[in-house]
Amino acid sequence: MVIVSENFNLQQIADSGQCFRMNEIGKDRYGLVAYGRYIELEQVDYDKIWFSCSEDEYQAIWKSYFDMDYDYNSIVQSLKNGEDEFLAKAAAYGSGIRILRQEPFEMLISFIISQNKNIPSIKKCIEGLCTKYGEKRISQDCGGKEYYTFPAAEVLASANKEDLRELKLGYRDQYVINGAKFVTEGQNDLNKLKDCSHEEAVSALRTITGVGLKVANCISLFGLHHIEAFPVDVWIKKVLDEVYEGRFDVNLYPGYAGIVQQYMFYYIRNLNM
Repeated sequence: MVIVSENFNLQQIADSGQCFRMNEIGKDRYGLVAYGRYIELEQVDYDKIWFSCSEDEYQAIWKSYFDMDYDYNSIVQSLKNGEDEFLAKAAAYGSGIRILRQEPFEMLISFIISQNKNIPSIKKCIEGLCTKYGEKRISQDCGGKEYYTFPAAEVLASANKEDLRELKLGYRDQYVINGAKFVTEGQNDLNKLKDCSHEEAVSALRTITGVGLKVANCISLFGLHHIEAFPVDVWIKKVLDEVYEGRFDVNLYPGYAGIVQQYMFYYIRNLNM
C-alpha cells in the first residue's frame, strides 16, 4: 500500500538518531523491526511511501508508529517563516522527519546502550542483543525474511553480565540489567509514564542506575512521545554553543521542542559529515 504525505522521508527518519532498527536495504528502500514485526518501506516519490503491509496492519500499528495524525507541516512552515535563520534552514532540510512512537522498553535499553557510542556502533550492539536474546521470526509478507524481536524485559533482567559484555556493551552491561529489572520488579510500568508529564517521566527514569538527564530525555521523547522533551547530546550542545552562544530559549517552542531538536540534530550532523 502507498501513503501520501509531504512530511515523511524514510532516509531522514532513519538517520535522525531516534531509531536503531531501521536500515537501508536498497535504493530508497528500508527494513524496519518494531513491535515484533518486520516491514519494508520504499520512498516512491518525495511525498509517497510504499508499505509492505496490509491496510489493516498499517491502521493497527504503523499509522500510530509514524505519528501520521500529527500536523508536522504546520511546524515546518512556521519555522521556515520565522525569524530564526538557523531553524528555518534546519526545518527545511529535515522536513521529512517524524517523531516515531516507539516501544518504551526498547528505547530505555537502546539509549542506555547509546552512551558514548556512535550510531553505527549502537546499531551493531542492539542487533547483537536482539539476535542473542530476542525471538526469531519469519516475515511471510517480505519473502520469508528472518528477523529477531527486541528482547523481553524478563529475559534481559536475568542475563549474564559477561555474556552482555561479549556484545561490546562495555560498562553498560550492568545498566542494561538495571533497566530491565526496573521494569520487571515492582510496579514500574513504562507505559504509565506516557500519561504523566515529561518532567515526571524524566524524574522516574533517572532513578534507574545508568540513566542520566540526556538519556532520560531521549527515552521521554522517543519512547513515551513527550514531544516537548529536548535532549542535549554532543550535536545539540554544538548548536547551542556555536550558533546560539548559550542563549537558545526552548520555551519559544512549547509542546513541540523535541521536533525542533530533531531538525537541529539532523541538520548540524549533516553539515559536519
